[in-house]
Amino acid sequence: MIKAHSQRVLQPYSAQVQIAESDHARALSMDGDLWEFHFIYANHRGGKTSTARQQGRFTRAAHIRRRDFEKVIENPVTDDGQVDQRILDLATFLIGAQLPFEASDRYEYWLLDPKDCSPLALIFSCVEASEMASFPKLTDWAALPAAVMPIETTEAERNRSYGPVNYRLERCVAERAGPKPRAQWFTRRFNEDEDFPPFLVREEWENEEHQDLCQRYLHRQAPRLLMLHGVSLEARRRMELAAKANALDVVRFYPLYPEIVDHEVMDKIRIEARLRMAAGETAYAMGRRDGVLYQ
Repeated sequence: MIKAHSQRVLQPYSAQVQIAESDHARALSMDGDLWEFHFIYANHRGGKTSTARQQGRFTRAAHIRRRDFEKVIENPVTDDGQVDQRILDLATFLIGAQLPFEASDRYEYWLLDPKDCSPLALIFSCVEASEMASFPKLTDWAALPAAVMPIETTEAERNRSYGPVNYRLERCVAERAGPKPRAQWFTRRFNEDEDFPPFLVREEWENEEHQDLCQRYLHRQAPRLLMLHGVSLEARRRMELAAKANALDVVRFYPLYPEIVDHEVMDKIRIEARLRMAAGETAYAMGRRDGVLYQ
């Protein structure tokens, strides 16, 4: 039996990874196109079987694009030999699967605002309550690296040799958390009306410079943030408009958007992306590793 779900890649947040998993293998994708297949091996001790999945032991087996699934299934022989049946079973499932998969990581570990102990920034999330104890008691929030998601700086910032927006926002969050930062696990259910930042970091700042840094970071991250589940229509519309500035990233992650508020805006973004790609342009992250590995 194959089960499918999605969850956020943290930290830092870089995508809503899609996961299809059987008893012996799994397939992961950050964009719905390129899928990474892992084998799960079992250890036998004293007559009992302890699955490698429980121990977190996975072996990377192959990378296959979704458009090639049928070709692999029809001709499961490569230069390296016969394609493993575990890969064929997952590929067959994925051909008929509807993306994105339902989000399942409702256990969330948040850095807290010391003023009122409200959620300030999301550090971790997990699917099972039993997994919470395996995470470190971390109180540092990390932004997506500038090497993965560069954010344009102003001329004034360059003249003053300011660092990337990503790391300056990290410092802002750390300063706001205070000298003795605290973090806490919460159990969430998507689509409930709760006071959690919809885009995983608090957007209201008293300092105007910090407010600007936060908005610039989130607007650049908008194509990835639109993969999140449980976001209100108003908040989603705001990020759809922000995503216009990075059309090539939008077209990459678009298949994993759980909802579209303004189809006209999205259609225009995708048309622009197709024209730019036809002219030879590629998204910054294409051909690069996203910098975060799902474990």
